[in-house]
Amino acid sequence: MQALIEEFGQYLRHERGQSEHTQKAYSTILNRFSDWAAEKRLSHWNDVELQHLLDYLSHRRDNAEPPPDDTPKNRGRPSSEPAKLSTESLYLEIAALKAFYRFCVQEQFLPANVAENLTLPRRWKRLPKALTNAEIERLLRPTAPVPPSRLCGPAMLELCYASGLRLAELRGLRLEQLRLDAGFIQVIGKGNKERVVPVGRRAVEAIERYEQFGRNKLAKPGKSPSTLFLTSRGTAFAAGTLWGRIKKRCALAGIDRNITPHMLRHSFATHLLEHGADLRVIQELLGHSSIATTEVYTHVAGNRLKAIHQQYHPRS
Repeated sequence: MQALIEEFGQYLRHERGQSEHTQKAYSTILNRFSDWAAEKRLSHWNDVELQHLLDYLSHRRDNAEPPPDDTPKNRGRPSSEPAKLSTESLYLEIAALKAFYRFCVQEQFLPANVAENLTLPRRWKRLPKALTNAEIERLLRPTAPVPPSRLCGPAMLELCYASGLRLAELRGLRLEQLRLDAGFIQVIGKGNKERVVPVGRRAVEAIERYEQFGRNKLAKPGKSPSTLFLTSRGTAFAAGTLWGRIKKRCALAGIDRNITPHMLRHSFATHLLEHGADLRVIQELLGHSSIATTEVYTHVAGNRLKAIHQQYHPRS
């Protein structure tokens, strides 16, 4: 069973251009199903039937790994009560299985798509959480003096907020993608789709300062990649390390909130919309393939308008 999982991983990587995060998530799910199938004495994908998939999903739904005790999801729940798999996680499990079987039938590795009739659960649309303008000001406020080794952090934050990059896009940004003299960068997004994103003056200045006084000292001749942002060892950031840097900076800025990896990206889009940007323009800047994905920000702006109305209208 493992051989087909690896073939599917190669397909996601080289033909679909899926992100590393998606590749790992799908691989984890399929390997978990393979382990479950082995316990049921199913030694080959040909042995798996629709009922087996349904039994596995039922098992996953009722036997999810419990979150840590200090997480909001786990607070107030007795320790003896089993954790339930969230709708989002169940959706991902089913999506991975359906995509895997489509691939296997398409490539004639399997004769039939037994996952075809699996139904994806309805997903709740979560409103994206954005930082306020005051929080952004605190986060991006320069701290003096900044030694060369710490110029990387401010440059990353300025660019992330100025351009709405995903964390993976920020981490993988290379020197040859910068066009700072013209005020934009070339971004390789999901599915290897390329887009051009403008960069504001402050972000350009922060990046140029980092390149001149920081990166030159971090880069190891002949060893460092052409990745823009480097660790103190002169290597590219791991996803967890990069996110840890951003969270630490938020804590130092006194932002006492549950910061998520997409929060700066959400702030970028929300603040553009609040200041009158066209939704189609925001869609292009974010690299969304569908306008429906971008439309979630209209709810955020609507909440902002409602708050202003209640605050200032004499009869609100």
